[in-house]
Amino acid sequence: MTILIVIIALALIFDYINGFHDAANSIATVVSSKVLTPTQAVIWAAMFNFVAYFIAKFIIGGFGIADTVSKTVDMSFISSPSHVIIAGLIAAIIWNLITWWLGIPSSSSHTLIGGFAGAGVAASGFEAVHAGVIGVIALFIVVAPLVGMVGGNMITLVTFHLIKKAKPSKAERWFKRIQLFSSAALSIGHGLNDSQKVMGIIAAALIASSSSAQPLPEWMRMNSIADMHDWIPVGCFTAIALGTVSGGWKIMKTMGNRITKITPVEGFCAQTAGAITLFITEILHVPVSTTHVITGSIIGVGAVKRLSAVRWGVTVNLLWAWILTIPVSALLAALFYMVVSRIC
Repeated sequence: MTILIVIIALALIFDYINGFHDAANSIATVVSSKVLTPTQAVIWAAMFNFVAYFIAKFIIGGFGIADTVSKTVDMSFISSPSHVIIAGLIAAIIWNLITWWLGIPSSSSHTLIGGFAGAGVAASGFEAVHAGVIGVIALFIVVAPLVGMVGGNMITLVTFHLIKKAKPSKAERWFKRIQLFSSAALSIGHGLNDSQKVMGIIAAALIASSSSAQPLPEWMRMNSIADMHDWIPVGCFTAIALGTVSGGWKIMKTMGNRITKITPVEGFCAQTAGAITLFITEILHVPVSTTHVITGSIIGVGAVKRLSAVRWGVTVNLLWAWILTIPVSALLAALFYMVVSRIC
């Protein structure tokens, strides 16, 4: 029981960190194009992070991404109390804090997946990991930013064609207003995607404990994702929204200006492409990185002007961070598993 409370607390802490780590994803272009001040932007994004809960609960009617994440490690290999989940969460929290401090927009999603999988392998070997689930998630490290990049490029070309006869000053004023809606859509996609990952981790811990002889109160007992109690999604969506309010200014600078210069029109195109990509992956129940998606979208938008408009040196550095996130998180989690399993 105590271990489960620790797991839930660590999961919500991770979600909070995820919020301020990834806040730049949905608001960097709004701030860099001077549509909103940083304070206004984080409040706006946090509000729609939480609105995503109602969309998942009452419109989509389920939490498919949470189900996918909970299956990263085979339930039969998750002991109760679960050192695997504790080690995975600690590793994910530490890697997120390191990349946030360095201003690197790495993936909180893949940090969590890598940590969970790495601890599972350390505990029971590679047979503890569902290779198919990990494979799909790893594939989307490449697919998600590519979809965002192609989408950003196409939406920008279409938008520029539609406004080619408009006065630049008038177009800029108009897109400053509608960029608020594209930012809101991206924040909803961020909430839908990222909040559910921690829900999947909490669900895995509760399902594993419910199948053991350990007596649990009714509000903690779960046999499957379908039995998820309302306090889990409410807590996760709230934590990520509170984290978003806390900001993430180091990463915002990278996302807003260092990849390419962003105007209100281009910000709208990048956010729209990112939101559409996240909604598609939500339908497919594939946990992807909001960071990867919006970065790809910004690159696609910037490339419309000319390829040299994108600072490819910065992009290559980001790519290395993306590639290293899962293996580094997995290695950290394996080390923490050895420590935790000896202490607890």
